[in-house]
Formats: sequence, structure tokens, C-alpha cells
Amino acid sequence: MALLVVILSVFYIAMVVVWVSQVFFKMDDQEVKVQHQSPPSVYDCSVDPSVLQDLKEVASLIEDGAYTSEVQKIYRAMRLTMKLRSKLKASVLSAFLNYVLTSGSEVHTRLSSYLPQDRHDSQVHVETPATESKHLLPELEMFCYLLVLIFLIDQKKYNKAKACSSESIFRLKSKNSITADVLASRLYFYYSLSFELAGDLAEIRGNLFALYRSATIHHNKFSQETLLNLLLRNYLHYHLYDQAEKFRSKAHHFKALSNQQFCRYLFYQGKIKTIQLEYTDAKDCLLQAAQKGPTVAVGFKIQCNKWAVIVHLLLGEIPERTIFTQKRMEKALRPYFELTNAFRVGDLELFRTVAEKFSSTFSQDRTSNLINRVRHNVIRTGIKNISVSYTRISLADIAKKLNLDFENTVGDAENIVAKAIRDGAIDATLDHANGWLVSKATGDVYSTNEPQIAFDSRINFCLNMHNEALRALRLPRGLINKGVAT
Repeated sequence: MALLVVILSVFYIAMVVVWVSQVFFKMDDQEVKVQHQSPPSVYDCSVDPSVLQDLKEVASLIEDGAYTSEVQKIYRAMRLTMKLRSKLKASVLSAFLNYVLTSGSEVHTRLSSYLPQDRHDSQVHVETPATESKHLLPELEMFCYLLVLIFLIDQKKYNKAKACSSESIFRLKSKNSITADVLASRLYFYYSLSFELAGDLAEIRGNLFALYRSATIHHNKFSQETLLNLLLRNYLHYHLYDQAEKFRSKAHHFKALSNQQFCRYLFYQGKIKTIQLEYTDAKDCLLQAAQKGPTVAVGFKIQCNKWAVIVHLLLGEIPERTIFTQKRMEKALRPYFELTNAFRVGDLELFRTVAEKFSSTFSQDRTSNLINRVRHNVIRTGIKNISVSYTRISLADIAKKLNLDFENTVGDAENIVAKAIRDGAIDATLDHANGWLVSKATGDVYSTNEPQIAFDSRINFCLNMHNEALRALRLPRGLINKGVAT
């Protein structure tokens, strides 16, 4: 019995020793793996199978849309591609190019040269499609160029992006179909973006004109809208507002096939109208662009609201407070909110302080010249507030309250007040002999035409929105062929 207990004890001790040794060896292996593990990178050679599978599904969707000439499938494929944009890696793109393109072909060789090479690329095995020997669809080739171009721009490889985009533009000149037109419009956009980021936007203006002329001849509507906006952006980037307006007025009528392109067109048109002193039309364009813009395009909405606020001030109007309290826009619109407060009280000194405080922001937004225009309206607002508050006040006191920075403040104040009276900004008379401003009794505003004018502007705005909504209605191709839509 004692011998049996000893044997069992020895066996139990041996098992414990073996188990402890296995645990220690396993921990040592894990430490070695952690030491040799490299940090994650976009150049990682590992291929994410989920991203690669999603790209294959997008390619299949583009192929189906090309065979059936369904534009909506191409649009859906573009939306799915934008969702995968942040997950694109060099290894994933290389694997996708091996899947779609024939290995060793000219397109495959050129696109692979733009991607960073890794010594482990040869170890990655990618399943090639069974239809590899078939003729490659132009839409799939354009999609491959688009993926590589987006990847290069995201990685800030602008010189390679310029070369890749120029090559893609050269190759798609011979491709003409409605589905290829959608993909071509996206390539045109990134073609211009790559040169803009590289600081060479002026170099492609002639090419954009040639592409726009070709798109007009071949009735490629999507490319026409995109190229029109790109040319307007090219002009506005270099402050060529007169040339931009001449081109816009003579260009083909905008059909608004894409809501994003239509919003950009309204924004550019609003900027041109603002510079050319057509503030009423500019306000309508900017407000419509801000309202029609996609919800996720926060940066675009911020730019539209910045210009719309300035146009409101140039018209002598105070923007609604809700503009400055929109979600994710409060911080960006803060300088313009303080500018509006200075305009509302008519304090010229406060206006100068705000303009100097945020001068760098206004210069970056390219609105410094417009801010200088607002100064005259600030003085007019101050005079209006003074005329309402005082029945009679001397011109010297007006100059003091307005904080005028002129040498002859009394004489300049008299000229400013006389101009305000002539323009109808205030209802008062000027006593030149005594140097007084005599305000008339304030009447009932509802006995004037101001309520009628306000209602008329609101009604016109609603009618324009209704007409734009009707023009944007789309019906399936089958219903149109059956004669349902007239």
C-alpha cells in the first residue's frame, strides 16, 4: 500500500513539472513574437480578406452596370468605394490589381509601379478570376486607376498622383459610354485635385477646356457638369472672377444631374455674384447651396455659411442666430459671429478689433476684401441706431459715438449722414447751420411696404425651392419608356 502511494506521488509530481515547463516555453514564444512584431502601416504586406472581397463585389457591380447600362449601379459602386477609402492599403490594391487585370499587361505594369513595393509581395497569393483571358471592360480599367489615384492622394504622394491622373485621362479619351461617363467624371475631379494639392492647378486649365469641349461634343452630361465646376474652381483659385463669369454665362446650361455638382455650381456662382456686387442673387445661391449640400459635407456647408453671412451684412441684414449654432459649425463660424455682433450694434471700433483679431482666418477664407466692404454698412447701422434713439443730436456727437478715424470727423460725419438720408437708410433731416441731425417721428412699420417686401422675398424663395425640387425628380427608365412621365 505504501509503495502504491509513493508511485502515485512521483507520477503527480512529474505531471506538474511537465505542465509548468510548457507554460514557461509558451510565454517565451509569445515574448519573442511581440519583440519581432512590426508596427501597423499602410504598407503592411498582409492582405485584409474582407476589404479585398468588398472591392471584388464593387468590381462585379460595375461590370453588371456596364453590361446593362444602368447608371445607378455605378453610383452605388462609387458610394461603396468611398466607404472603403480609409481601409485601402498598398497590399490590398496590389492583390486587387492581380485579380482584375492580366498579370504583365501594360495597365497592370503601370499601376503597379505607382504602388510601394514590398519584399513580401511575392508571398501573397491571390485567386485570379476564371475570365482572365476575356477583354477587360473600360469601366473596370478606369476603376483601377481611380483606386490607385485615391490611395496616392491620401498618402500625399502628389507627384505620383499627378502622373497617374494624367495617364488615366489620356487612356479614357477613347472611351465613350454613359456608364464610363460617370467614372470619367470622378477621374476628372481627382485629376484636378492632385494638381491643386501640388500647387500646379494653372497647368491643366487648357486640358480641362479640351476635355469640356470633347464632353460637350459627345453629350457626356456627367463629365460636362464636373468639368464646368472644375474650370470655375480653377479660375476662382487665381481670383479670375471676370473670366469665370464669362465662361459660366456662355457654357452649356447646367442640368443638375448630380446634387453634389449642383451644390458646387451654386457655391461658385454665389462667390462670383458677391465679388460683382450682385448681393441679392449671391445670397439666394449661397443659401440654396448650404441647404442642398449633403449632411456629411460639413466643410462645404461651413464655407457656404461664411460667405452667406458676409452677403447678409453687405445687404445691411443681420443673419439669423441659428446659422451660428448649427452642430459641428460653432467653432468655425465664431469669427463671423463676433463680426455680426459688431455690425448689429454699429460699433466701428469693435468691428476693427474683430477684423484685426481674426485677420488670419479671414485671409485663409479669402474674405478679407469683403470684410473691408462691410465697414461702410457698420457705419450706416450705427447711424440708424442713433437716429432711432435721439430726436436731435449734433454731428460732433455722432462722430464720437461712431468712433470715426478721419481727420475732419464732423465734416465726414455730415457727409455720411447725408448719404444715409439720400439712400433712405434713415428718415431724418440735416440742419447744416446748427450742425444737427433731426430725426422724424417713428411711424408704424406695418403701414409701410417693408412687410410686403419681406413676405415677397420669402414666397419667391419657397417657389424657387419648389421648382428646383420638381426639376430634380427622376423616374425609372421603364416608366419613362411606357409613357407614364410626360
